[in-house]
Amino acid sequence: MKKILLQLDTDAQPSVFDAVTAYDGGADIVLQYCAITPVNVVPLLHGVMFTRGGEGIKNSAVFIGGSDVAKGEALLDTIKSNFFGKSRNSVMHDSNGCNTTAAAAVAKLSRTIDLRGRKAVVLAGTGPVGLRAALFLSDEGASVTVTSRRLEKAGKACEYLENRFGAKVEPAKAHDEDSTRKVLEGATVVLCTGTAGTMLLPEVIWKGHETLKALADLNAVPPYGIENIGARWDGENVGGQVLFGPLGIGKLKLKAQRTCVGRLFETNDLVLDAREIYKIVKKMQ
Repeated sequence: MKKILLQLDTDAQPSVFDAVTAYDGGADIVLQYCAITPVNVVPLLHGVMFTRGGEGIKNSAVFIGGSDVAKGEALLDTIKSNFFGKSRNSVMHDSNGCNTTAAAAVAKLSRTIDLRGRKAVVLAGTGPVGLRAALFLSDEGASVTVTSRRLEKAGKACEYLENRFGAKVEPAKAHDEDSTRKVLEGATVVLCTGTAGTMLLPEVIWKGHETLKALADLNAVPPYGIENIGARWDGENVGGQVLFGPLGIGKLKLKAQRTCVGRLFETNDLVLDAREIYKIVKKMQ
């Protein structure tokens, strides 16, 4: 029986990246649908729920993607609410690569240093990837600070984390060199998750910092988020500090997405969202 993945994308065009990764992850057939909403998703879901039974049902699974994470979360909630009894399929949510990217970054950081009781800062962390990275860092026992140029925006991001995931992190404002220095006081770990092409952490701040031990950057478009970092660095030791560049992290992200897609076909009742994906990725180290 062929493994069929139902790819539900909230955008006007379904992601080619997600489709290729799905095939590489073990899907035999990828059924792509775009502009999916909680209103029109249920008939598509029923198409995979009710066409296979017994052991065969695990050979159909669902992947939620698209660029809008909030819309993806709404789809996931709707899908889960329409499962009943054994009539269900495994489902994975990874809108904009938010879960697999953040999981890959934090997994590398957690392998480098024991995060329990350490201060971790997510610079420009109010986007989907930054928020999930903050969640995973918090789950590892770190004291997490999420920054934005506006304190109000950082505060709302922290409220979202608490409301959806029960995670408590602190907001802070970082808009220039002085405020960045201040927020990094006592920090052991820093992760840059800002807009592509935006440098957030000057070398004059990070290099030789008295407490920073592990640094990671997810901005793959020059100038990088951490000044003078190598994009392919994958645990580069610079004067006792360990650094991970966006492409170094990206290798694990791709492997993570493929691996998670493959897991969907092992059973029919798996739900892979943020925390579930991180658990898988951490074991891949």
